[in-house]
Amino acid sequence: MAWNEPGGSKDPWGGRGGDQGPPDLDEIVRKMQAKMGGLFGGRKGGGPRNGGSGGGMFAIGVLVAIAIVVWLLSGLYIVDEGKRGVELRFGQFSKITMAGLHWHIPFPIERVERVDVEQRRFVEVGYRSGGGSVSGAQTVPREALMLTEDENIVDIRVAVQYQVKDARGYLFNVRDPDVTLKQAAESAIREVIGKSQMDFVLTEGRSEVAVDAKALIQNILDQYNSGLLVTTVNLQDAQPPEQVQGAFADAIKAREDEVRQKNEAEAYSNDIIPRARGAAARVLEEANGYQLSVIASAEGEASRFEQLLVEYEKAPAVTRKRLYLSTMEEVLGNSSKVTVDVSKSNNLMYLPLDQMLQGAAAAVPRRPTGSTGSTGDNDGSSPAMSNSDNRVDTRRTREPR
Repeated sequence: MAWNEPGGSKDPWGGRGGDQGPPDLDEIVRKMQAKMGGLFGGRKGGGPRNGGSGGGMFAIGVLVAIAIVVWLLSGLYIVDEGKRGVELRFGQFSKITMAGLHWHIPFPIERVERVDVEQRRFVEVGYRSGGGSVSGAQTVPREALMLTEDENIVDIRVAVQYQVKDARGYLFNVRDPDVTLKQAAESAIREVIGKSQMDFVLTEGRSEVAVDAKALIQNILDQYNSGLLVTTVNLQDAQPPEQVQGAFADAIKAREDEVRQKNEAEAYSNDIIPRARGAAARVLEEANGYQLSVIASAEGEASRFEQLLVEYEKAPAVTRKRLYLSTMEEVLGNSSKVTVDVSKSNNLMYLPLDQMLQGAAAAVPRRPTGSTGSTGDNDGSSPAMSNSDNRVDTRRTREPR
């Protein structure tokens, strides 16, 4: 008889008789507990209640062990290169770890803060670049306008670069280290500008202002134990306020003209003064040379006179004769006039020595080479008397006695 025919007694799906109700949940739970107990080694001889309780406790222990292992493994962490790991135990500093694989007691007992100590950070004072150039940056007047020592106002733009040098100090000693550094930088720059003149800040003092500001900022950060290191302070721009830039440009132009004219005057001075000094030195040297020459000549004359005196004392007559002859030779050597003294006579004899010398000089080139004849005459001319050109002085010269 088919099961779906009237009077059928078997269900091909449920395997039961005429019972068509829902399955018993308690029975299903007991069967599941029994299977779990057999799977994890539970007792089979006891009652269903005792066997199911032992297997459940064992399963809970295994789950707890797995959870503990996972919890312990969660304490593994890696610190990247260029960073430092700061371990905190119940929020208090424990230790600093270097780059590499490390382990700490997992949360909530310990936790790790990673700090980048090689990253170059920067703050801007007086402007906001927004990642662009300084020329296109937005000015912040509240930060940029500063008062100088001579009571002038300048517009300053400064960029400060820094990095973390102490991870512990960076995390614990200051509430907000980056904001603290910006405030310290603005305060230090205002102090340096307040001790400087306006012209010094706008012209040659920019580098010095940056160096002084860097030292002062670092000093403030060290007093706070902020763990920060200032690497660079760049004075990006320093100029007068916008309202007076036209007048300041005129003043700068006048100052440049003054400097140019001073340079031209110094160049002229550097050119004329050395030449004047050279001429003065030349005159002094010539005077010194003349002085030495006169002194040497005088000393030579004095020495010659002393030697002549010695000779004169030995032979007065001979010495007088020599003096006379040398003096006459010196006097008559440059004269074309000859005085002839004829005893007891009024006749004058004239010898044209200059014409005789000129004729002799003209006759020398016409002499044949290798000839040994006479020296020739003055074109056959004979001495003649002339009273127009060279006159003979009639003076009686006597030999000194």
